[in-house]
Amino acid sequence: MDKSTSQNGSKGGGFSFKKLAPLIIIVLLFASFFLFGLDKYLTFRALSENRDGLLNFVGENYLAAILLYMALYIVAVACSFPGGLLMTVTGGFLFGWIVGGAATVIAATIGATILFLVAATSLGEPLRKKAGPWLKKLESGFAENALSYLLFLRLVPAFPFWLVNIAPAFLGVKLRTYIIGTLIGIIPGTFVFAFLGVGLDSIIVEQKSKYDACMASGQTGCTLDFQISSLITTEIILSFVALGVVSLLPIVLKKLRKGKAT
Repeated sequence: MDKSTSQNGSKGGGFSFKKLAPLIIIVLLFASFFLFGLDKYLTFRALSENRDGLLNFVGENYLAAILLYMALYIVAVACSFPGGLLMTVTGGFLFGWIVGGAATVIAATIGATILFLVAATSLGEPLRKKAGPWLKKLESGFAENALSYLLFLRLVPAFPFWLVNIAPAFLGVKLRTYIIGTLIGIIPGTFVFAFLGVGLDSIIVEQKSKYDACMASGQTGCTLDFQISSLITTEIILSFVALGVVSLLPIVLKKLRKGKAT
């Protein structure tokens, strides 16, 4: 392949190491997260065992603790690490639901935007240029009501957070629309989960008490665990679904107006 062909291939939006480098870094970080066993730190057990140390650190270094929490949350979202719900609840537990919720919204938006940009530049642009007309049709339909669709995807807890972060990158969603949709869309859920975190301390104390009693009795199979997802009730889920439906109303009204016009 000559130099001109190589340059044309680059201009044609093909895959290149320079474009793929950020994605490769994220993949390596994701693999390292499990390879080095860091996932054990994003568990209820780890939170319970380090409860006193975390509370002391926050009490003595409040601002630094918030910034560190946000930095960790940004990395977790950008690299699609598991444990987002636990981290959000922990933010409410450590900083209160207002400060914890606000810090989480900002951090999650930044992390999601980083992943969106990486996906868009590494894979989105080349794939859109290589894809057939079906993707173009899907892209145009999504772009016409991108904000409403994004709000729906963010509000309804039926779609994995990492998937909603990268899917718009393949559909040509504008960065500004993505940021606005993400920021607004995650506010309700984030503050609800942060609020649930306010009562997490009593759960930790109760679970540790049960664990200690089990160990003292000489029983085997004692575990210090609690499913954070059990805090999410059917009423909370239905509320999110209702908000998601409301976010689609502009699309419905637009279609009704077009129908009347014809």
